[in-house]
Amino acid sequence: MLATLLLAMTLSIDSTRFPTVTFDNLERKSFTLPRDFGGERNVVFIAFQRLQQADIDTWVPFVKALVARTPGTEYYEIPTIKRMITPMRWMINSGMRGGIDHRDARERTITLYLDKEPFKRSLGIANEDTIHVLIVDREGRVLWRTTGAFSEEEGRHLERALTAR
Repeated sequence: MLATLLLAMTLSIDSTRFPTVTFDNLERKSFTLPRDFGGERNVVFIAFQRLQQADIDTWVPFVKALVARTPGTEYYEIPTIKRMITPMRWMINSGMRGGIDHRDARERTITLYLDKEPFKRSLGIANEDTIHVLIVDREGRVLWRTTGAFSEEEGRHLERALTAR
């Protein structure tokens, strides 16, 4: 635990990268990330627990409006779950698919079933206690980050980071 915390503290934003992973969105379309992110810059919400969806939901209205007025930007929700057998993945994805009414939201939700420790290490994520909000380019570079529910201040920081060239 202490080693993970020290690793996360020593990683700079420039040394963290979104690892290459291939999984389907909730509309059953396959994505190889980060290559298949739709924007030049992508707001990525990483959640590790079901209850964290509430924190993502605090961000979505702000980010939807920001994406609409910021060309080259998209956003994605990335629930991150431990590796499991295909029938279990199918059951979880079916449950999530059934619980999300809007096709657009299902298209933006890509569930990862993987060994979480290397994934978190690659991104400099020390714990799963909260959501992680990142700006990631198609090469996987993490350009900005924060954690937790939306606040006006963090929204301003996100907007500045997205519009900085």
